[in-house]
Amino acid sequence: MTAESAAQRNLKESQILARKIDLLLDVMVTAEGRPYEFQDIQSALAEQGVKLSRTRWHHIKTGDTTVRQPREVIAALAEFFDVNPEYLLHADGPVPERIQHELELLAAMRRAKVKEFATRTLAEVDNKTLDAIAALLDDSAKY
Repeated sequence: MTAESAAQRNLKESQILARKIDLLLDVMVTAEGRPYEFQDIQSALAEQGVKLSRTRWHHIKTGDTTVRQPREVIAALAEFFDVNPEYLLHADGPVPERIQHELELLAAMRRAKVKEFATRTLAEVDNKTLDAIAALLDDSAKY
């Protein structure tokens, strides 16, 4: 078995970074409750003394391998999102507790929306069937 080439490692690392950043942007919100935008992240990194251009942000978000991301950018992003820098670069390993809680909350909110939709849409369905649908949705939380 051959060793992983530098290009393969860079591709893998870039794709992992893009997925992790997308996940963090999906679950993290500002103090006002709105999703983070590029300007929010750019300003926070600038306060750390790290410049983040729109081009670099695009490379990060798309998993583009043509530009390897400097460690100081990775470290600044990790500090911004309050995660370990290694979390951003490795596919395995535990999800930070705060992110896991946010994911669980999002899943619960989505299940609640589905339950509400089913109740409105299936109004003429008997209660036993609605209870069965609700139990299935609750059971899906395990997965």
